[in-house]
Amino acid sequence: MIFKRFSFLVSLRVSLILVNIVLFAIIFGDNRLFFNQIILLIVLAIQVFDLIRYVNKTNRDLSKFLLSIKQKDYAINFSDLKSGKSFRSLYSAFDEIITSYQKVKIEKEAQFRFLLTLIEHINVGIISIEGGDDITLMNNPAKRILNLPDIKSWRGIRAKSPEFTEAVDNIKKEDKRLVEVTVGTEKKTLSLNVSSMKLIGENNRLITFQDIKSEIEQKEVEAWHKLIRILTHEIMNSITPISSLTETMQMVLKDEDGNAKNLQDLNDQAIHDILFSLKTIQKRSDAMLEFVEDYRKLTRVPKPQIESVNVMDLLQTIDKLMAAELEKQQIQLILKETDDNLSFDMDSSLVEQVLINLITNSIYAVNGKKNPQIILSAYEKGPLLIIEVTDNGKGMDKSQMEEIFIPFFSTKPNGSGIGLSLSKQIMSLHHGNIKVDSEKEKGTTFYLEFK
Repeated sequence: MIFKRFSFLVSLRVSLILVNIVLFAIIFGDNRLFFNQIILLIVLAIQVFDLIRYVNKTNRDLSKFLLSIKQKDYAINFSDLKSGKSFRSLYSAFDEIITSYQKVKIEKEAQFRFLLTLIEHINVGIISIEGGDDITLMNNPAKRILNLPDIKSWRGIRAKSPEFTEAVDNIKKEDKRLVEVTVGTEKKTLSLNVSSMKLIGENNRLITFQDIKSEIEQKEVEAWHKLIRILTHEIMNSITPISSLTETMQMVLKDEDGNAKNLQDLNDQAIHDILFSLKTIQKRSDAMLEFVEDYRKLTRVPKPQIESVNVMDLLQTIDKLMAAELEKQQIQLILKETDDNLSFDMDSSLVEQVLINLITNSIYAVNGKKNPQIILSAYEKGPLLIIEVTDNGKGMDKSQMEEIFIPFFSTKPNGSGIGLSLSKQIMSLHHGNIKVDSEKEKGTTFYLEFK
């Protein structure tokens, strides 16, 4: 409607100019109408000037409107400008568009202020780096955790907290790690997460971190309580019969006055009881030594020798190692095919130890099941490598799943209870994780996550 009216008025002005030109052409050369010719020329000049002014006014107002949008100046109001009916609708449309842009700007500013408040409110340090060195964002929790002033460059943070920046720079891809840094005289344990992105052609890094030392200490206390409870249980299981048998032997070897009997006073039954007691004490002592040796294993996990390992070759090696035992137990091992070129950085020997332990546990779990199966598979999930060990065995309830990684806890009658604890340690040394999903009487799946 606006542009139809504008076109109509421009066409009308052009038509009047053409009429004037035709009239001037008709009377041109007639000396009797000389003054009429002068008047027509003056009117023509006025018409041309009015047409140019009318078109230029539209261009000027349109340019003014576009410039206000470009400069984000939404205070301008075209309705205040003097205009005829032909421009009133146009100016009204301009004002509506500017009002819409102004509303969007206000909403964005409100969202931005909300995000800034949220970033400052959460107890997580956030640092954003643009182009490798420029700090575009560092919230107050980040300054408080690292005890930093307002710094605008990564070099400045490196000078104040070299341990922190070294830990960040050592993360080559998106990853989450626990790192220890010294801030002043205080040791802090940080949960550190680093991710990279490209925004408007610039490389950006987003660093988030949180001081979780108190949470870790609380978990350590809980873990120690559980471990002490299990250690006490295991030690008492061995010490109680030893103490009881020692007391029994003392009763056999002493007379009523508490003096030692002569060998001649011991009958065959007494000698038999003493030998039986000594054998039992030896058996329980051996069990205690084995228990101590298992404990030593938990504290002596070797440092992983990381190298690139072909995942399919690793799974096939496990298949060959366990083939004889699986055949003996009449258990089917299904090895799911994966990409032959899929490789990942790990210590193959330690990971083999983890997989052998998981499959050994699965062999026990499927015992007595009809059509027992164990499935071994591997796949990539984003930046992660996932290796799964699944069985259709007896499964576990929720309480068992919460305790299976505690040292010396076992669901097997003669289990040592260190296999899964060792496996968890090995995965932690790989900066990975081990998870379990199980349902009673339906089966269990263990997930090894490598980052």
